[in-house]
Amino acid sequence: MYTTIEGVRSDIRLWTDPATVEEAAMRQLRNVTTLPWIHGLAVMPDVHYGKGATVGSVIALRDAVSPAAVGVDIGCGMSAVRTSLTASGLPDDLGALRRRIEAAVPVGFDLHSKPVDPATVPGLGGWEAFWSAFSSLHPGVHPLLDRARRQIGTLGGGNHFIEVCLEQGGDDDGRVWLMLHSGSRGIGNELAKRHMDIARSLPHNADLPDRDLSVFVAGTPEMDAYRHDLYWAQEYAARNRATMLALVQRALAETVPGVRFEKPISCHHNYVAEEHYDGVDVMVTRKGAIRAGKGDLGIIPGSMGTGSYIVSGLGNEASFRSASHGAGRRMSRTKARKRFSAADLAEQTRGVECRKDAGVVDEIPSAYKDIDAVIAAQTDLVEVVAHLKQVVCVKG
Repeated sequence: MYTTIEGVRSDIRLWTDPATVEEAAMRQLRNVTTLPWIHGLAVMPDVHYGKGATVGSVIALRDAVSPAAVGVDIGCGMSAVRTSLTASGLPDDLGALRRRIEAAVPVGFDLHSKPVDPATVPGLGGWEAFWSAFSSLHPGVHPLLDRARRQIGTLGGGNHFIEVCLEQGGDDDGRVWLMLHSGSRGIGNELAKRHMDIARSLPHNADLPDRDLSVFVAGTPEMDAYRHDLYWAQEYAARNRATMLALVQRALAETVPGVRFEKPISCHHNYVAEEHYDGVDVMVTRKGAIRAGKGDLGIIPGSMGTGSYIVSGLGNEASFRSASHGAGRRMSRTKARKRFSAADLAEQTRGVECRKDAGVVDEIPSAYKDIDAVIAAQTDLVEVVAHLKQVVCVKG
C-alpha cells in the first residue's frame, strides 16, 4: 500500500517508506507537484534521484508532457523469453555460452559492422516504413542514420544487460529463461537531448522550480514534433530488443540444438502513454516504471547477482496502473566505484558467469536496493509469476 504526502497542486502517492527517499529525490518529487498541468504523481519503491524527474516516478499531466519525465534513454525496457531447456540442458562451460552471446550482440559503444538482416527477426515486419520515417525526425539527427541502423540489435553499457536465468521453485524449477535490458541507444539519447533543450527555451517554462522539468503543451508545434520523435524512438527501442533477443536465441540454439522458445514478454520502462484516469485524458510518463494494467505481464530485474521477477499487473489505478522497473540504485556509480573493488564484485556475483573486473564495479549488487523488498512493497500493484536467478550475465 502507499503513503500519501501532501504536495502543492497534487499529492504524492509513495510505495515506499518516505524516510528512505533521499532528500534530493524528495525535492524533485515536490517540484513535480508544482507543475500547473499536474494530474497526479505515483512513486515506485525503487525511486531514486534522476535528471529533472526521479527514476521510479509515474507522472500524469493534462495537456502537457515533460521530456525529463521520460528520460534520455527513450523506450528503455526489458524483454524475456522462457525456453524448453532446464538447467541440466545447459552446457557445462557457461563461459563459452557467454562469449558466443557477446560475439552475436555488440556491447558498450560497439555496433554491428552492417545492419542486422530484418529477416532474421521473426514476427517483426514494417521495417521499410519504420526507416522511411527517419527523414521526418529532428533535422539534427539526420546524419546519424547509418549509426542508428547498425545499433539496432546492440546492448549499450551502464545497467543494460543480457542474462541466462533459471526459474526458481514451483513446477518449472530450473527452467531456462533469456532476458535482456536495453533501449533506444544513441539515437534515442540524441532526440531526447534536442527536445529537452527546446523545452527549456519556451517562455511558459521560465518560472518552474527546475528548468529540467520543462514541458511541451498540447496544441503547439513543439509538442507535435516531440511526440512524433518520441513514438519513433520508443518503436526503435522495441525493435532493438526484439533484434537482440533473436540474436541471443540463435546463440543459445547454436549451443544447444533443438531448444524451443515460448512467446516473448516485452515492456518499456522509460516512455509516454496516452491514458484516461478520473474522467480525464492524460499523458502518463513512466520513468523507471512499467505498465501494470490488469493481467499485463512485466519484468522487474534486480542487479547482476541477485535475480529478477516476471510479474502480472493488478490494474491499480492509484499507481496509474504502474509498478517498479527494477531494484533501483541506492548509491551513485561514483560512490560505488569508491566503496567497492573488483574483489567485492567477484564475491557478490559468485556462481554467475559474468565480467568481474573494475570496469563494472559500479554495477555491483550492493549498489542496488534489495529486489525482494522492492517486490514486497508493491503487492497491491503486481503479483509474481516467476522468480528468476541468473547464471550468465553479459554487461557492456
